[in-house]
Amino acid sequence: MENEEIQPKEEIQNEELNFSSRVPLEELRYSVEKLKEQLAKVIVGQDEFVELLIVGLLSNGHVLIEGVPGVAKTVTAKLFAKSLETGFSRIQFTPDLMPSDVLGTSVLNMKNSEFEFKPGPVFSNVILIDEINRAPAKTQAALFEVMEERQITIDGKKHTMEAPFMVLATQNPIEQEGTYALPEAQLDRFLFKIEVGYPSEEDEVKILQSHHERKGRLPEANIEPVLNPEQLNNLKTQIHEIIVEEKLLTYIAQLVGKTRQHPHLYLGASPRASIAVMNASKAFAAINGRDFVIPEDIKRTLNPVLGHRIILSPDREMEGMTTKNVIEMITQSVEIPR
Repeated sequence: MENEEIQPKEEIQNEELNFSSRVPLEELRYSVEKLKEQLAKVIVGQDEFVELLIVGLLSNGHVLIEGVPGVAKTVTAKLFAKSLETGFSRIQFTPDLMPSDVLGTSVLNMKNSEFEFKPGPVFSNVILIDEINRAPAKTQAALFEVMEERQITIDGKKHTMEAPFMVLATQNPIEQEGTYALPEAQLDRFLFKIEVGYPSEEDEVKILQSHHERKGRLPEANIEPVLNPEQLNNLKTQIHEIIVEEKLLTYIAQLVGKTRQHPHLYLGASPRASIAVMNASKAFAAINGRDFVIPEDIKRTLNPVLGHRIILSPDREMEGMTTKNVIEMITQSVEIPR
């Protein structure tokens, strides 16, 4: 009798240890590794930066990249775009840039005396906006609709963007002259804000070696496309299938909800932030070969998702506190579901 009772338990344990993924993730993990390999040919010591770009791509989100000049923000974004077999356009934001310079405009066709829409550079798949905070509010606002709804409306006509559509924007956190701070409504449309710092001494030596060995060749020459739009769409579909248990949805809601009533914060995060945390957590789980989200996936998303959405109270900001400090406090104050 004892053997009969023990046997089923052992079978259950074996099934748990040798579980098979309910979502086939082999192609996704292979594609992610190939993307990382391509970028590693040129980019040194920015593993977290690269992984967040890939998670942003799989989550169908936009990414704001912040760092001082010379830390390879623009180069990494350009090479990332080249590793995808998609359209790419780059827009340099300046104080005199007009919305029509980004979105496009209607032009009179003299042959038929009718207005024709001439698309602007935003009509592509991966859009790199360099120094997004250099353009005035009117031009920044032109991106609101296209970033959220993947469409623009001009002269009463709707123009839809082709998938995939991703905005990569860079900004310099130090220089303030001739810049316009991004409004909260626009910051909220970025899935991640990635802060790029200086490399370590070891990584900087590798950067010098890489430049020396290229002998003047452009870094783009080493990058080959890895994913086409159809493959990318299939991978995004797999991300949607990743399982998130209800207790983890509650965990996300509690974490984000705490930002709205925290005494150190002037502004908390919106429900859009909760959705961003969930979607990015699914992508992190898939990249790690799991078809289900765990609390550690959620924790990894918190700084890049919430950091640019919450605002410190003036008193705490003067004391030198950062949003990362507050996010850490909130994480420690919410019980991790098991």
